[in-house]
Amino acid sequence: MQIKNLSMSFGTQELFENINLNIPDNDKVGIVGVNGAGKSTFLKIIMGKIEADTGKIILKNGARVGYLPQVIDDEIPSTNISVFDFLLSARPIDELNMKLQQIYEELATANENELNKLYKEMDKINKKLDYWEVYTAESTLLKIIDGMNIDDKLLEQPLNTLSGGQKSKVAFARLLYSMPEFILLDEPTNHLDKETKEYVINFIKGYNGGVYVISHDTDFLNEVTTKILFLDKRLKTFKLFDGNYDHFKRLSEEYELAIQKEVEKQNKEEEKLRTLINKYSSSSGKRKRMAQDREKKLEKLLSEKIDLGSKLKQAKVEMNMNRESTNNPLIVKNLFFKYNKESEKNIINDLTFSLAKSEKFLIVGENGVGKSTLLKLIIGQLHPDKGEIILGQRTDLGYYAQEHELLDNNKNIIDNFSDCDISIRNLRNVLGRFLFYGDDVYKKVSVLSPGERSRVALAKLSLQGANVLILDEPTNHLDPETQAIIAETFKTFKGTMLVVSHNPDFVDNLGIERVLILPSGKIDYYSRELVEHYHNLNNKKQN
Repeated sequence: MQIKNLSMSFGTQELFENINLNIPDNDKVGIVGVNGAGKSTFLKIIMGKIEADTGKIILKNGARVGYLPQVIDDEIPSTNISVFDFLLSARPIDELNMKLQQIYEELATANENELNKLYKEMDKINKKLDYWEVYTAESTLLKIIDGMNIDDKLLEQPLNTLSGGQKSKVAFARLLYSMPEFILLDEPTNHLDKETKEYVINFIKGYNGGVYVISHDTDFLNEVTTKILFLDKRLKTFKLFDGNYDHFKRLSEEYELAIQKEVEKQNKEEEKLRTLINKYSSSSGKRKRMAQDREKKLEKLLSEKIDLGSKLKQAKVEMNMNRESTNNPLIVKNLFFKYNKESEKNIINDLTFSLAKSEKFLIVGENGVGKSTLLKLIIGQLHPDKGEIILGQRTDLGYYAQEHELLDNNKNIIDNFSDCDISIRNLRNVLGRFLFYGDDVYKKVSVLSPGERSRVALAKLSLQGANVLILDEPTNHLDPETQAIIAETFKTFKGTMLVVSHNPDFVDNLGIERVLILPSGKIDYYSRELVEHYHNLNNKKQN
């Protein structure tokens, strides 16, 4: 991969400027940097999904690129074909065989001139079939299916019935089977259990092609990477380091020291030049000309000066209530719900529970059993077939959607708060606490990274003054530092919380006492082991 004069900005915010790099085609490259440094944007430029302001990325001729985004949007079509048929279609073997069969039929009636043309076409198709490993392709796919822990039941499911976790696993398996020359992965281990992760690690290690991976999973990066590409948000540049993540951390300390020394050197030179300019600018003759010469040197120095900016800040998350709730802010009685009214199976089946004031209540269960559906019923996005959802007279709900469905991707950040009763000045202060400064607030939500969208959604939630928080996987897409910050915020929240999460580190410190297990509706006492069980089970089965 060759990167030539690459620059990218959103509005007035420059992400990176004039990047020039050569990276060997078969390297396994980890992409690291703080949130907002442009990691996901860089992958999208490689894919051709967005266009850089200037410059280009050159891949070897005809190279095919496979991409697994952090959030699965259009990677899985909403059709009723089975998962297995969708996986098979990653290689155009059926299509090529159909063309070959058609040629065989045409050969029977072809004249001499047509025969030569058909034979040449047949030779091209056979070469393509050889490339796609026609005789071993299906066994290769079965190995990937086994390695990714995709069971027979899931293979038979139509694509339009898959849950978010299932979509991620199916998209990942299809990518591995599709044989791209370059694999681009954005947080690929979010939905992987230990065994599947080990399979993916070994697959990538033995893969004969380039791999570019964004991940907060440092163990994964240490296992698979041969180089680390550091996107330095402060200097708006890329720095390529040999070795894995641990080696990068050691070398990056030396890199930081070198930058600090250069900054000190530039500061001393600036001070020296300003002193001379101030001393001789009002003089005449040689001294005046010397001052003018120093002004030119200062102008050049300032144009090239390293600006480290302020120290990278952390989000400051606050969740306050406008008022206290009643003693029983939420009661669910004999609740039934199913999406397909013709189906005999209910997703929510005779569910009953209630929340006490200030209680923190957790919901766990395998993917697809109705956890997110239950939350949508409670907030009124869906309506039950039978049963009651009773909100207390002073219950104020605040909802955090797992995939940020409440945000308008076509609007900029600040316009997403048009329904909030708050002045622009105060809103900017709130957004600043969530690390959106200056012209950041005019960026469209559609161009934000998943982590940045999470911060926008949390900022909206913080302004609602709700006394009952409904949280659907609030730590998804957030870096470990921000996860720790919001965990502390929710721990000290004085209201009631209903949480769907399989992140043991996050929920362990919230002060949860009771856990609702779906689909059974059983309520149990909280334990970390229970959360870890469903975390591992979901990642393994994705059901």
